[in-house]
Amino acid sequence: MSDQNLRKRVVITGVGIFSPIGIGVEPFWQGLVTGKSGIHPIDGMSCTALPQNVGSEVKEFTESSAKKVYLKQQRKSIKVMCREVQLGVASAKLAVENSGLDVEQIDRGRLGVDFGANQMFSPPQALLDGCNACIEGDDRRFNFEKWGTRGLGGMEPLWLLKYLPNMPACHIAIAADARGPNNSLTHAEASANLAMGEAFRIIVRGSADMMIAGSTGSRLHPTHCMHAVLWDDLAHGENPPEQWCRPFDLHRTGQILGEGSCSFIFEEESHARNRNATILGTILGTGSSCVIDRQGRANICAALIIAMRNALSDADLSPADVGHVNAHGLGTIRCDINEAAAIHNVFGKRAETVPVTALKSCLGNSGAGAGTLELAGSLMALKHGFVPATLNYESPDPACILNIVHTKPLPMTNKIVLNINVTSQGQASALVVCGA
Repeated sequence: MSDQNLRKRVVITGVGIFSPIGIGVEPFWQGLVTGKSGIHPIDGMSCTALPQNVGSEVKEFTESSAKKVYLKQQRKSIKVMCREVQLGVASAKLAVENSGLDVEQIDRGRLGVDFGANQMFSPPQALLDGCNACIEGDDRRFNFEKWGTRGLGGMEPLWLLKYLPNMPACHIAIAADARGPNNSLTHAEASANLAMGEAFRIIVRGSADMMIAGSTGSRLHPTHCMHAVLWDDLAHGENPPEQWCRPFDLHRTGQILGEGSCSFIFEEESHARNRNATILGTILGTGSSCVIDRQGRANICAALIIAMRNALSDADLSPADVGHVNAHGLGTIRCDINEAAAIHNVFGKRAETVPVTALKSCLGNSGAGAGTLELAGSLMALKHGFVPATLNYESPDPACILNIVHTKPLPMTNKIVLNINVTSQGQASALVVCGA
């Protein structure tokens, strides 16, 4: 008998979703099944430098709805939460509610938090008063030596607390009174699977019975957008914006920046069954890798290969056992080619037949928030016996010969999904999950 069969089983009993195609399980599912796109011109930012100001925004999550609906009990703390933190806390609260977990009755010392987040930046206007205090002379020259004595005094007192990537996990633990293990991971797009994988391991080794595992991200931010315009391949086109993100398609032009957050409740199986919880899925294995050469160049293909193989080995499964792959599917020329090559390396001859879906085509790329939203898409679809479809896939790329699920959801009885993500720095993560 393998070690995998002897160890504790970890199940998913709750999910909280804040996505560009819907907030909550049912709106999110309806968006997926009807082929809804969350990619449109952005309302929340008037100037982003993005092509035609297009991104993927959680439009229903506003300052007003956060205070009056989603974070009503935390409204006094909202002033020290940037948008990414707010989205993360709101999704965790929704996941606890969805799970039916009674936080007043559980052993809170056995409830922990593991959360992924992007590197967070303060908006330029937050630095304005401090910077102005250091400008001198007719030529309005910035005096760096005055920053410590003048500049910092012009900053709002709690400035730093709004933008630390460990703040989602901190606020979630306070809201849920979770006194168990608590950790934060900041590895861009790889963060989600890494956080969920660590939460899984914490329960397996007996350090907690329940974990709030999730991630949050918003790349719709002046600094993130500026970096993306300078460094990334961004989607563009003359056609409607919802058609711009085309993972693995021959005519893809780049990624779409987005935002979103998703949280899950992980539980040790017997704990979940003892309280008659609804089980949404089972975590089977996790894997990760980072591959970079001495010149600092990432090898995302090799990283993905190792992460996928490690996750399958951890789950005691072979590629033949996988029902579908929920791909990173960034929509850029280079990344998609490398990901397709990695899938071929791991799956061999089956690489051209195993179903592959890429949900950034409708959700955009929120960075850390992407992986949990993509897994939620697979779990919601598998509950109904389908694999969700990739939008905008029309022309196969000879460099990416994969069985891309497109046009409509694909009926599927095999409920094992391999969820994969990778960063441009060569950090890859993978999670193997079996839907209920």
